[in-house]
Amino acid sequence: MTAKIRPSKGAPYARILGVGGYRPTRVVPNEEILKHIDSSDEWIRSRSGIATRHWAGPEETVSAMSVEAAGKAIAAAGITPEQIGAVIVSTVSHFHQTPAIATEIAHKIGAGKPAAFDISAGCAGFGYGLTLAKSMVVEGSAEHVLVIGVERLSDLTDLEDRATAFLFGDGAGAVVVGPSTEPAIGPTVWGSEGDKSHTIKQTRGWDAYRTTPVPGGDGPEARTPLDEIRYPAITQEGQAVFRWAVFEMAKVAQQALDDAGVSAEDLDVFIPHQANMRIIDSMVKTLKLPESVTVARDVETTGNTSAASIPLAMERLLATGAAKSGDTALVIGFGAGLVYAATVVTLP
Repeated sequence: MTAKIRPSKGAPYARILGVGGYRPTRVVPNEEILKHIDSSDEWIRSRSGIATRHWAGPEETVSAMSVEAAGKAIAAAGITPEQIGAVIVSTVSHFHQTPAIATEIAHKIGAGKPAAFDISAGCAGFGYGLTLAKSMVVEGSAEHVLVIGVERLSDLTDLEDRATAFLFGDGAGAVVVGPSTEPAIGPTVWGSEGDKSHTIKQTRGWDAYRTTPVPGGDGPEARTPLDEIRYPAITQEGQAVFRWAVFEMAKVAQQALDDAGVSAEDLDVFIPHQANMRIIDSMVKTLKLPESVTVARDVETTGNTSAASIPLAMERLLATGAAKSGDTALVIGFGAGLVYAATVVTLP
């Protein structure tokens, strides 16, 4: 006799209950970047829209920044850490392959024994984590899920690379996803274009730093002295990425609107990945967003913080009153992979 498996049972819908952010205390203006590259403040602003960014100090680790952002999100959600059933952390700048930084963060916030894991989806990581969290709440494997996007990209910045030295910043953004009686997180439009993976990448892998023989290897490359290897950094083919983001991501954003049954006129807020002001402005134009739609332009003072950029921008819009609880927002992340994720949400 075949046993019948009892179906899981969760909430009918899920929503973002609270958001929190942390920006490092050190503010780095373009003038500091210009000490290392032949450029100008005007060129950086015209190409990216970035005037300043935050860089983390020694004590502002991936874990420490995440804990700060998570605490704010949990408080805003009106729950206790013990009610967190899962912790999802999206990051590319936690430099330990194992264990997942999510487990350490879960312990430090006092969450008890939740499921905890990291994901690597670059600048789309928050969207990926949000989608997983929604599924967990609806499926019933966790009532409340903490989603964190966190980066210390200053650790992966080549200050002598004129194309990227000015782009990246550090920070952490977090949201709590929990049960809802009505739809508040729309269908996710996500995917990847691996044939373009070379356009944004880390310059070399961590295996380049082995100074002992590789198992099964016998060549001198297995013993390359560390001082002969430049530390890895994030590099990108700027024009190729720009064209992809401008022309392809507007289509993805429109699909997310269509799948959610929402028109541009229904939107209150647009929160795209904070990669480049020109990309943001181009998407606004292509989507034909009304002037009444509030557009996140956090990139000007925060730079590109990859997985942290959307929750950080969301937190700032709500904190400043530029957006309000209950607003309908389109969010879209895109980056290394190349990967992307877009959805429509109700703001907490």
